[in-house]
Amino acid sequence: MEISLIRHGKSQCIDNEPMMICSFKNWVQKYDDDGVFEEDEYPSVSIKIISKVRFVFTSDLKRSIQSAHILSSNAHIISDPVFREVELPSTTKKLWGLKLSPSTWTIILRILWFFGYSKNCESYKCAKNRARMGADVLIKHAEEHHHAALVGHGFFNMMIAKELRGKGWTGKRKTDTNHWKCTTYTFSNLGD
Repeated sequence: MEISLIRHGKSQCIDNEPMMICSFKNWVQKYDDDGVFEEDEYPSVSIKIISKVRFVFTSDLKRSIQSAHILSSNAHIISDPVFREVELPSTTKKLWGLKLSPSTWTIILRILWFFGYSKNCESYKCAKNRARMGADVLIKHAEEHHHAALVGHGFFNMMIAKELRGKGWTGKRKTDTNHWKCTTYTFSNLGD
């Protein structure tokens, strides 16, 4: 049995201008609403994996769904919010007018989120439970169809991968690009 986790393509939201933290939530909304760039070519590993499955799981975010359609126009897309990227906390405070790039705010807010700050978003504990539920959905599908594929999001894919490893699955990264990153997990009975 195999479960493949593929990260979505590069978002069309490329604005990385410094901003105050109170503007970051609007930037995230734009990132969520924009699609992905059309590429000249796509990783053959991801295309090969998607061609093996009839059903491709995605989150309910546009970049995930659009990426799955790009990789295969034939696969049936199963969009499920359980696979949505983990949100970041937000605030309306201006923090002394400090302006940082969206990527820097993302790192800072993710670190704060790990330490328990989850204002206006799900907590780490809730996200971990959701990752466990997502892993269970993929495992059940793999048991029935021998292969499950998810075109999801970088951070949440890592959380699902951790859950899979905890359930006896072993993984191997097949391609190492920033976008379209693909890791395939196979079931390994650790008791044998």
